[in-house]
Amino acid sequence: MSGATLKVLPSSLLTELAAKAAASPRGRAHFNVHASADDPVQRFFVAASRDSYFRPHRHLARSEMTVVLRGRFDLLLFDDAGNFRSRHSAGGHSGNLGFEVPRATWHTLLALEDGATFLEVKQGPYDPATAAEFAPWAPAEGDAAVAQFLEHLRRC
Repeated sequence: MSGATLKVLPSSLLTELAAKAAASPRGRAHFNVHASADDPVQRFFVAASRDSYFRPHRHLARSEMTVVLRGRFDLLLFDDAGNFRSRHSAGGHSGNLGFEVPRATWHTLLALEDGATFLEVKQGPYDPATAAEFAPWAPAEGDAAVAQFLEHLRRC
């Protein structure tokens, strides 16, 4: 047996993350399963409130997989100019467990319920300089235009 330590992930973790997300100004909370940013496989849980904003972005070198564990999320895809292409639901009664987003695909997630939680898996190591390219056609997190943009996304 290797020297790795077994990690047990209790279901109560989802409730704890949902409470942290509700108390967070960003409306979300993360829990890393991987040991460090150097890990070749990045694995983490994200709980989000309905008003949490995931700025549209893409990953030029990597795909990402998202599995919804609680609540429901919509994944929205866009073209390079920011035009809406498609919406896909996962979790709840959607009939879907999650998504695998191909590399270089503009996308965002919308939490459809407070406390909705997903597990994300993508190739590491994590490099903040190349991890994600944010869409120039979407407002930055914290911008006054975010609330209006979120409403636009909900109507797409």
